[in-house]
Amino acid sequence: MSGGSDDWGFAPPPFDSETALVHLQRSLRDLGLAARGPGFELRGKTVVELAVDGAAIVARLARRLATTPEWDRQRITSAADQRKLVDEVKRRLERWQRED
Repeated sequence: MSGGSDDWGFAPPPFDSETALVHLQRSLRDLGLAARGPGFELRGKTVVELAVDGAAIVARLARRLATTPEWDRQRITSAADQRKLVDEVKRRLERWQRED
């Protein structure tokens, strides 16, 4: 290869936030969360909120299972970001189950 380029002649498809939102919503329901408005609840408490912001998804994830949670924000702009969010939700769900 000349020039040391890592360009293999193709690029990943552009991130489609609308389609990704549908996939994220399905993944969160599969984890046992209940869809309520723009968010998802566990035992009646909102733990995740999702919104499309142009070519990205903005996610708010509760730090603790609480009636009025403090939020961590994540901006999702790729499939990798999407997988990281689902993995983080799984970790927090496991932690909240142990805290009961």
